[in-house]
Amino acid sequence: MATRKDAKEELTTTQREQQQAVNKALDETKDVINVSTKEAAREIPQYTQRLGDIQEQTIRTTREIADNCIESQKEIISIYQSVWTPFVENANSRFVDYLWVSPKGLAETYGTVVSSFADNVITATRLTNNAVSANMELFSTALQQTKDNSKEFSRLGVNAAKVFHEASNDVVTIGFSAAKTVPSSRPTR
Repeated sequence: MATRKDAKEELTTTQREQQQAVNKALDETKDVINVSTKEAAREIPQYTQRLGDIQEQTIRTTREIADNCIESQKEIISIYQSVWTPFVENANSRFVDYLWVSPKGLAETYGTVVSSFADNVITATRLTNNAVSANMELFSTALQQTKDNSKEFSRLGVNAAKVFHEASNDVVTIGFSAAKTVPSSRPTR
């Protein structure tokens, strides 16, 4: 027949084994999380490179679009210039004081419009980059705050468990000793 001391030692051994099993499971979970975060960290340069590539592609494409527009407009102006020049010279000779239109002036105006368009696209890209950067900083701050809050919640949980453990031990200790010293008020049968 097992003695009370043997039962207590068996309970302590069981509790120790359970604690070791829990610790092992939590350590394994921690290891899996570490592996996952290291893998994610290794991928950061790829994401950074992709973002940079997209930004460079946007700028390159904007320049190419502007260049293509300018080249096609040069060709169109060249084709129609032979028709415009006599017409404009004729119109200018009749209405010199009232109206002055020249193909060169139109081309300069168009060039200014296309240049402004390209500048606007580049500025919009720069503004987008600034917004993305600001949002990344905001996300980083929120992430740090989440980490700090998580630590605090964990600390609160540990403290609550300690208080519960101490209270349980007090109840067990006081309850058993009080039960031994206080006679029962229940009638015996």
